[in-house]
Amino acid sequence: MPEGPELHLSSKFVNIVCKGRIFSGKIVKSDVSKHANIEWDGNDYRIAATSRGKELKLTLTEVKGDETDDKNKNPRKCLDILFNFGMSGKFDFYQADQLKKHAHLNFFTKDEPKMVLSFVDYRRFGKWQVRADWSKDRGPCILFEYQKFRENVLNNLSDSAFNKPICEALLNQKFFNGLGNYLRAEILYRAGIPPFVSARSVLEPLLDDGSTDVKIKREAPDILQLCNILPLEVVNLGGTGYDPEGRDPDYSKFSEWLQCYYNPNMKNMADHNKRTIWYHGNPGPMVPKETKVRGIKRSSKVAKNKDSKKLKSEDSEDQEYTEKKSKKITRKVLKEAEDANGEDTGAKKTTKRSKKPASDTAKVSKIALKQLKSTPKQNKTRKRVGSSVGLDTPYTVNGKNISSRGKRGKRKSESKLKNSVEKSRKKKTDVEMNGKLNDRPKSQRGKVLF
Repeated sequence: MPEGPELHLSSKFVNIVCKGRIFSGKIVKSDVSKHANIEWDGNDYRIAATSRGKELKLTLTEVKGDETDDKNKNPRKCLDILFNFGMSGKFDFYQADQLKKHAHLNFFTKDEPKMVLSFVDYRRFGKWQVRADWSKDRGPCILFEYQKFRENVLNNLSDSAFNKPICEALLNQKFFNGLGNYLRAEILYRAGIPPFVSARSVLEPLLDDGSTDVKIKREAPDILQLCNILPLEVVNLGGTGYDPEGRDPDYSKFSEWLQCYYNPNMKNMADHNKRTIWYHGNPGPMVPKETKVRGIKRSSKVAKNKDSKKLKSEDSEDQEYTEKKSKKITRKVLKEAEDANGEDTGAKKTTKRSKKPASDTAKVSKIALKQLKSTPKQNKTRKRVGSSVGLDTPYTVNGKNISSRGKRGKRKSESKLKNSVEKSRKKKTDVEMNGKLNDRPKSQRGKVLF
């Protein structure tokens, strides 16, 4: 959210781009904006800007003939427009044929090529008032009215606003006009003050025997002096000040100036008004009951790197899963392993002197048998009785599937399975030899049904 330094830098920007330029024509408001239309009945006009705290005022002055004439003889029409930037408001100056989507109030130049001064607000929290003066509910400016600002704070310490924690009192524009979220975090951090201590207990020691004069000799600036020093430092950095969208090419200077705000090494917490305060060390005794920590938004580069690492980890997990799945025993692998084992038993064994490596089929058979022995131990997990999920892979005997579980869902041991297979083969041969199935069709002879 733009704060006092950002509003002052915007006023300087407007004065620079509008110097020596004449504006004319209708002042155009966007269709989506719900704020007042600006009716300008005068002719050509000039634009000047001033700021005070978190407010900016545009002054339109009519241009009449010879501007060197006395103002009393030729009074000129003036119009003041008071702006509040909200969360993302700013002024921009560019060619009129490239009007931006979020430009909600536009002032066009008279000269060619035509240019436009636009109030751009992406989130549309900004607003303006026509023929308005500085708000009366706002205190003196922390930037350019420091003495009045200090007196206004110290003379009103009995106000209920100072019963709150110091981090919440610093956002009260009645006394701290121009301070916002990042400035309060930097001020409290550099002053070494916990955010959730009573504001009155922090400010009362600054009273010097009832007077509000500034103490000249100090080892370090107090909190009220920092409310003036740090905003001026931001102004002297140049650029546009706080710009979370990264539109300012000189934003690196401001990010290096920050010591506490949005620093991952610092702590953060939501205050009673749900505004995030960044701090270091002990927060103080007036911490909200429901403390909430806010996460840090990643930049685009960090997000891409993190996403790429996540994708790599997912790919590695998929690869491991496929490898495990490929190692899983199937009936085909088991049959090949048994056949290879039977062939190896009939073949000649290699002696120790020859040291010839075993065949590939023998290696495969040994691996398959080892995996077969390990599968019953790995699949010991049982489901509840009546569950149809988690059945073991069935064995095939004479074209029929025999499950490794019994009728009650219990697992049969490996020896019982082998015995059942041998019995079925023996039964088949006995039936064929005795000829007990001769009364059945020829296609069904020799088959055993389970």
